[in-house]
Amino acid sequence: MQATETVHHLGNAELLEQYRKAGFAGRVGWGERPALLVIDMAGAWTRTDEELGSDLGRVTQSIKTLLAAARGRRDVPVIFTSMAYDASQSDLPAVTALKTPHSMGMTRGSDRVRLIPDLERRYDEALVEKPRASAFFNTNLLSILVSKKIDTVIVTGCSTSGCIRSTCESALDYGFHAIVPEEAVGDRSASAHAVNLFDINARYADVMPLAEVLAHLDGDVRDETA
Repeated sequence: MQATETVHHLGNAELLEQYRKAGFAGRVGWGERPALLVIDMAGAWTRTDEELGSDLGRVTQSIKTLLAAARGRRDVPVIFTSMAYDASQSDLPAVTALKTPHSMGMTRGSDRVRLIPDLERRYDEALVEKPRASAFFNTNLLSILVSKKIDTVIVTGCSTSGCIRSTCESALDYGFHAIVPEEAVGDRSASAHAVNLFDINARYADVMPLAEVLAHLDGDVRDETA
């Protein structure tokens, strides 16, 4: 008997139902105080001539739209992240360099780790420097969110299969509602993007259309889980 191919993507209703029957793919909904996380939208990830980069033009435009909505609310903090290491690489573990050699080029202060100017980061918007995929691992992100009484994180940026997924997993582990606007995350691999969006939605966060997230930020949507 030949096994049928399982295609992981958000539009696969049959597979989603299979996951639901197995106890996955519940909905976390919105909490009361959201923050917007913009993950690793810096030169190394966003320039197509970079070894790590890809075309994230559409993702950038979606994030800019979300930034305008969050900044318009004033009660929705914006937090950016990037990944960087000392030029001496003294803070770069050997196994990290072996598994992800691109890490050796992530030099603190370089254009590779500097946020793209399109996003126009403001002086009061935190920039968290992270050493690993998750924005929570060995950073002060958790402290920032707790201090602002945040219970919901809107996770945007790149890459879907790496830092987005890992950040969403950590958010769930720490008890945050995690929301992922589908159009505001991207990956250098279309297949990795599709597979991981499905898994993120099934295991860690609510993946939803950008328009739905914007509507909530505009106050037009109420939490269906309340």
